[in-house]
Amino acid sequence: TMPHTIVRISDVLVNLMDFSCWWVLASSSDRRKCVTFFSLFVLFIIIFIVTLHPMDRIIGIDYGRKRVGVAVSDPLGIFASALDTVQSAKIIEYLKKYAENENVVLFVVGYPINMNGQPSEAAKDVDIFLRHLAKAFPEIPVHLEDERFTSVLAHRAMIDGGMKKQDRMKKESVDKISAAIILQSYMDKKK
Repeated sequence: TMPHTIVRISDVLVNLMDFSCWWVLASSSDRRKCVTFFSLFVLFIIIFIVTLHPMDRIIGIDYGRKRVGVAVSDPLGIFASALDTVQSAKIIEYLKKYAENENVVLFVVGYPINMNGQPSEAAKDVDIFLRHLAKAFPEIPVHLEDERFTSVLAHRAMIDGGMKKQDRMKKESVDKISAAIILQSYMDKKK
């Protein structure tokens, strides 16, 4: 197999030399066509790789007694997007279904902290949820992110985004936008 490999490498080198000679002699129009073809080829390869290998996702969670806001990172882990608002009783089931289709590598959970830095009353509910999350996803790490002021920031984001007042009154919107703010806060610190 070694001589066969050497023959293949020599074929590639000969083809590269032929191409470089063609490039020097080719017209600018032919060069542009070649560059366009090569760019499209590289784009096709990238799309092919991405579809075969799902990119990592980070899930942001704003947990509440009644509802849970869920956000997700883009595949590159740069931007957070509000994903959904789910009833608290169904959140683990929802996350399991999501994780079947996406490669979830981290959960970022908003943790309620008072102004003095101590956990608030709502932290007890989040602690119970964290135990359920760890049991359902033992292989996925969890990061706790301070969620102070996320509801205020979510309302501000909805106003700045031009959301109608009646839509801003829906608590489901606030929950998922809060989850996106929690997740974005985490990702911004990691840059």
